Amino acid sequence: MPNSSAPLGGEPTISSYFLFEVDGVEIGYFSEVTGLSVGIAVEQIFEGGQNGFVHQMPGRMSWPHLVFKRGITQSDALFTWMGKSSGEGFAGNGNKLTRSTGAVTVLDAEGTRLRAWEFDGVYPVRWTGPEFSVASNVALQEQLEVAHNGFKSKTQ
Repeated sequence: MPNSSAPLGGEPTISSYFLFEVDGVEIGYFSEVTGLSVGIAVEQIFEGGQNGFVHQMPGRMSWPHLVFKRGITQSDALFTWMGKSSGEGFAGNGNKLTRSTGAVTVLDAEGTRLRAWEFDGVYPVRWTGPEFSVASNVALQEQLEVAHNGFKSKTQ
């Protein structure tokens, strides 16, 4: 039986890192991305006289925040984008949030784009910097959390 997670006739796809872009600008390369999922609420409708089952109808869709983790990088693209969505950048835009289009692309070790997802209405909601301790040998890592209004898959 063929492996359902593998490309036709190939090995399973193994990623090396993930690229996050906002409106075509590279925000950064990440070692971990979580939150790529969708949930659909189920509305139950009880029909009078029907005791054998309950009708189940699809309700609202919900999209959890994306969480990106990586080591420290030199680029300021992330903070430039965050500055437009909060603080003085937000106030300078008349307290109006500018939502953007984001994309997460899976890259292999050679940098080949394997698969991508495009997100509507993205904006940053949290950034967490590294924890510093001279007694620790854990690699420094930052974390970014992003809200969005849904995604669609893009083939490369």
